Amino acid sequence: MKHIITLIVIIITGCTQCIAQPSAVKNAAKSVFKLTTYKADGTVLAEGNGIFTSPDGICVSSLTPFLDAARATITDAKGHTTEVTRIIGTDELYDMIKFKVEGIKSTPLEIAAKPLKSGDKAWLVTYGDNKAQPVGTTVKSVETFMDKYSYYIFTMQAPEKSEACPFINEQGQVIGLMQPATTSSDIHAVDVNYAMSLKTTGFALNDPNLRRIGIAPALPTDKEQALLVLIMSEQNADSIKHNAIVNDFIKQYPTLIDGYTAKARMQVNADNFSGADATMDEALKNVEKKDEAHSGYGKIIYDKLTFKADKQYEPWTLDKAAEETQKAYSLNPQPTYRHQLAQITYAKGDYQKAYDEFTALLNSSMNVPELYYEAAQCKTMLQAPQQEIIALLDSAINKTDTLRLREAAPYFLARAEAYNAVDSFRQAVFDYTRYEILMGGRMSPQFYYIRSQTETKARLYQQALGDLAAAILLDPKEPTYYAEMASLQLKVNLIDEAIKTATRCTELAPEYSDGFLILGLAQIGKGDKTAGLPNLEKAKELGNPQAQPLIDKYSK
Repeated sequence: MKHIITLIVIIITGCTQCIAQPSAVKNAAKSVFKLTTYKADGTVLAEGNGIFTSPDGICVSSLTPFLDAARATITDAKGHTTEVTRIIGTDELYDMIKFKVEGIKSTPLEIAAKPLKSGDKAWLVTYGDNKAQPVGTTVKSVETFMDKYSYYIFTMQAPEKSEACPFINEQGQVIGLMQPATTSSDIHAVDVNYAMSLKTTGFALNDPNLRRIGIAPALPTDKEQALLVLIMSEQNADSIKHNAIVNDFIKQYPTLIDGYTAKARMQVNADNFSGADATMDEALKNVEKKDEAHSGYGKIIYDKLTFKADKQYEPWTLDKAAEETQKAYSLNPQPTYRHQLAQITYAKGDYQKAYDEFTALLNSSMNVPELYYEAAQCKTMLQAPQQEIIALLDSAINKTDTLRLREAAPYFLARAEAYNAVDSFRQAVFDYTRYEILMGGRMSPQFYYIRSQTETKARLYQQALGDLAAAILLDPKEPTYYAEMASLQLKVNLIDEAIKTATRCTELAPEYSDGFLILGLAQIGKGDKTAGLPNLEKAKELGNPQAQPLIDKYSK
């Protein structure tokens, strides 16, 4: 009898809960959606839930399903599916994400401004609950984080597939999104107000969570922060994200030049020169500061002609680049525009005029190290005395801020070449080494080969052998490096090593005469003319002009 009474009480309590359930709670199901994320190959990665928080498609959900996803979709309560287009903010600690969808009429949930207290009623509304009853419960306890957000704990059995579904108060307002506990049977909910506070910053592309998501981040609302995202996307983002960020920037800031030039550079990189031309025409119409638009147009043309000269696009010439830049300078006589004109003049081959322009700019507010370097390049093309070139490069190096010394790397390289030209080989080696250090040691085999030649002339034989070894390590199939190493080994009387190196050279390149010539000389140097002379003969057969005099010398 006692058990029957208990059962009746439970049934009555449950029914009371159903009857007392406010209608606003039932309506909340319209705002819950199903989330599906996908891998790059199109297969499903994960599923979850979330809610609409604004009529224009702003949503919040759990972060976890998005990690390593290439794309994502949401399906609303009516069965309509649309793509997630932008990520607005993420938080790994509380497993929350805020994002945007397009092309769907959303019914947002009102967000509770006042938090619930321990003992207050709440309902968990799951996806597809238009007919089913939301699960009623009471708040077990509430914790506060970041001084103003609530972290709710409930003791209840959560329905399947209810992660990131909303907990609703009596007014039908959302208080938080459901999260299962990892250490107890409780379930938790994180304040939706915290999710709504999430936003991107200028360093969004460095965010480890956003880097794991294939969907582009939304631009920050602050202009300077948005510009930082645009700049960083050219360096760090994949092409899909970069394209999205560029188009968003143009849409958000149509009167700024930065989005147009970024798009034009992207089009030039894809050899879509007519598209880049159309983009810059659009910039000329829309950008507020017309001098920046003309300068940007001229720079796009100049860069294309400098770095993609082999790709023809007839409307773009250096004269066109100069014309656009001159228009910018006429509208606003800034030193940067005059500098761009000087660079174009150099590219046209008028080195004396370019030199005069670069040096004239030294008396302007733009007295920067680059001007001395560019003046030195002009002097080089004019075949001026090397000491004049070295003096200009000295100034470029000395004027570089020590905190930005990496920018001086090309100046050291140019000065090394100038020192080489005047037989100051040890000074040249020093500058080559400074260049290597400033570039972080990421050198090409050709660099090590060139420096080894200078080290040999400076009689720094051990260093030269080391650089040749580095060149061989980076390009083990280039016979020239083996021949040079064998020749130097022979010069410093490392005869056995020279024989081994030269033998490897002949194996790699049986038609390369220098390998046989050096091998023959090394064998003769070891006293083995029987082996050495045939190799000299082989070098002769392959057309080496040095072979016959050596054969005559050692045949006696």
